[in-house]
Amino acid sequence: MHTLSILGSTGSIGTQSLEVARRRGYRIQGLAAGKNLQLLQAQVQEFQPELVSVDPEIYQEAKALLSETRVVSDPCEVAALPTEIVVGAIPGLAGLAPTRRALQRGAAVALANKESMVVAGPLMWDLLQQHGGRITPVDSEHSALYQCLVGEQLSEVKELIITASGGPFRTGPADLAEVTPQMALKHPTWAMGAKVTIDSSTLMNKGLEVLEAHYLYGLDLDHVGVLVHPQSIIHALVRFQDGNLKAHLGPPNMQLPIQYGIDGALQGMRFAGDVHEAPRHVAPFTDFSMARTLELFEVDRQRFPCLDLAYAAGRTGGVAPVALNAADEIAVEAFLQNKIRYTDIPVVIEKVLQECPDQSLSWESIFEVDQWARARSQEILWA
Repeated sequence: MHTLSILGSTGSIGTQSLEVARRRGYRIQGLAAGKNLQLLQAQVQEFQPELVSVDPEIYQEAKALLSETRVVSDPCEVAALPTEIVVGAIPGLAGLAPTRRALQRGAAVALANKESMVVAGPLMWDLLQQHGGRITPVDSEHSALYQCLVGEQLSEVKELIITASGGPFRTGPADLAEVTPQMALKHPTWAMGAKVTIDSSTLMNKGLEVLEAHYLYGLDLDHVGVLVHPQSIIHALVRFQDGNLKAHLGPPNMQLPIQYGIDGALQGMRFAGDVHEAPRHVAPFTDFSMARTLELFEVDRQRFPCLDLAYAAGRTGGVAPVALNAADEIAVEAFLQNKIRYTDIPVVIEKVLQECPDQSLSWESIFEVDQWARARSQEILWA
């Protein structure tokens, strides 16, 4: 029986990863959760992990409630368990330390925490070379790229193209300053957490995915593109040097890329299962009814400046992506709390990037610059 640990078990990716594990019959040895103790309790009752971690604020309560399970307050301890695979789904920079710990022990990591690769891509590859681990992407776009590249040579790739739905504001309102958090949280095709939903509406999520693709596959940023695709059926395309174009299509449901990421990390191949074991709530993709109209548009970069800010951070390199990520987290949280306007989000990020220290990338500098960027973002918010 294959063994898994899930980092971020009570989030969207975590709960769907447990659905895959339930369907496959995989053994769950560790769960790292946040503050959703009610959901964690149900997960513990079903999967009987040997170790769980929770946010320090609810540690004592969780320890009393889950008295028959070992409870800790550090997800790195869950990542250190000797499981075959770790699903890295803790959002934001908080997911970096446990992802690092998993790679240090040579684990196979199904990576949904894009921030780890965005802020520490070269360092992550150093860990893989030193300890012999493996990363398979879980994001739908990067899973699509991964599958398009199976059997291909990266030297023959001309361009990687990831798609964006365009979010809820692709065509309106004309004045984005009118946008409220409630409006921005209504994504047209995907059900996600609040932070990534706002990032999807500003296209910052796509910018982070561009940086992730850049670091995952080693292609220059000039060869990683974005197209708007409202139907969310084409998840990525790969253009080759000879002019051929390969595309990956699938329904807009995360269980398929999660399943591929876990199975690929465990076996290095697709799971040879019965077609009737397809993820629940995923319609069979056989009649292509949802794919009869497929549209692709260029991004309106003036309307969505966050995408170019991500490219700028990637071209600067060093710790600039760290500052980008931190400033975005602070600005999005301020917007969700109605402290700033929607259009202020890229303004805060741009100012932080302009002032970012010129430092080389290291594990130490990541956390130094992250703290600086968060503090500077707060200063800008209240200036």
